[in-house]
Amino acid sequence: MRIAATFIALIVFSATVRAAEVPTFNKHIAPILYQHCAGCHRPGEVAPFSLLTYEDAAKRAKLIAGAAERRFMPPWKPEPGYGKFANERRLTDDQIALIRAWADNGAPEGDPNDKPPMPAFTDGWQAGKPDQILTLPSSFAVTAGGHDQFRCFLLPMNLDHDVYVSGTEFRPGNRRIVHHALVFVDTTGTARRRAGNDGNYSCFGGAGVPGINLIGGWVPGTVAQPPAPDYSRFVPKDSDIVVQIHYHASGKPESDQSSVGLTFSGPPKKGRTGAMVIGGRLDIPPGDPHYIVKGQLVLPRDVELTGISPHAHYLGKEMKVTAYLPDGTTVPLIWIKDWDFNWQGGYQYEKPIALPKDTRIELEYVYDNSENNRRNPSRPPVRVKWGEQSTDEMALAFLVFLLPTPAEAYAFGRQITIQYFEAFLYEGMSIDDLPFEIASPQRERLLQALRFFDRNGNGVLDPDERNALLKLFGGNN
Repeated sequence: MRIAATFIALIVFSATVRAAEVPTFNKHIAPILYQHCAGCHRPGEVAPFSLLTYEDAAKRAKLIAGAAERRFMPPWKPEPGYGKFANERRLTDDQIALIRAWADNGAPEGDPNDKPPMPAFTDGWQAGKPDQILTLPSSFAVTAGGHDQFRCFLLPMNLDHDVYVSGTEFRPGNRRIVHHALVFVDTTGTARRRAGNDGNYSCFGGAGVPGINLIGGWVPGTVAQPPAPDYSRFVPKDSDIVVQIHYHASGKPESDQSSVGLTFSGPPKKGRTGAMVIGGRLDIPPGDPHYIVKGQLVLPRDVELTGISPHAHYLGKEMKVTAYLPDGTTVPLIWIKDWDFNWQGGYQYEKPIALPKDTRIELEYVYDNSENNRRNPSRPPVRVKWGEQSTDEMALAFLVFLLPTPAEAYAFGRQITIQYFEAFLYEGMSIDDLPFEIASPQRERLLQALRFFDRNGNGVLDPDERNALLKLFGGNN
């Protein structure tokens, strides 16, 4: 329907153009490119060519029009009408029709006086100079071709005291090959042991260690957010920063030495915490083109939702997350019809969404494990279950919530963790099936409790054992 609407808009717009003026680069096209495309399509950035000048754009007019009509560029996955997000890169149907009319009429340059000012881009740290800058200890080499690489780098903070982090900014060293990055803090030392003497290790989908917390990220076009002291995050001494970087080849040998900047402040005055909606046990048969998994999370108190990050791997095809309020109202949170792992991202809502206690947040993801899925990493397809590897799958939606106080945020997080335990235990799963993303202290505590309450030693709690365990965890809410 959306493609048909775009072509109808093109026909109507083209008729209007014939009756009025032919669009020009300076008056009509440059404003669109500068707003939606120049963040990536400029010298030194990840896109393969610049679109800042008329000469750059005119010789690619047909290519630009086709990519816009297919919604391939600019890359923006969420469907319109399913969440209103800040900094949306989605083009309107009229803008797409305008670009096509310009390309079909010879891509004229137009009056130089109509050209808008060249966009200004901030060099260096966009959110101000950080209090601590951590840089990859050495350049990481990326070959001219071949498969994309997902690499985790250990960056020790080397602090002898606890801190509160109020701002995180990732600065790519080589934007031609850095596709995106995720920044984590590890308070357990697990990543340090995994990285070993090399200081890095192969990873996919996340940092690949339990108990690690996501604190920031970067994709091309990201606008660094200023520090938020009211929502600062406690980070104990001896913690490590772990950066997962997705590299892709540029056609020639390259190297990268990216950095992370951290801003410190005092303790938080308000509460901010994360939670996940987790899909059920994944068991995707080979050849299945439409495997559906669902999951839900019930909010134990009133909150404001500020951001969402859907996550799956290469078999993911479609994902939808919806909030069902106690009064029966439905609030669409996000819908992605053509999931692509290479263009995943975190999405901030234009305004926080108020969600009352007992709101049910549901996810429904669709997976394609057939040979027709061009992104399927297995040929022929194989059975796929939950896991961290690229050949495994996940069904997650990361959510960011605001609460009035840090104490309420802590209590909210504890209540959510209990829901995770209940869901997995009641599905007959063992504790080893819990995702790595669940916080390490709770995971370790539950492991110890499982060993204690699993009186028959079968690795799965029977109903009486399970109820006793949940009473232990829920007794201090």
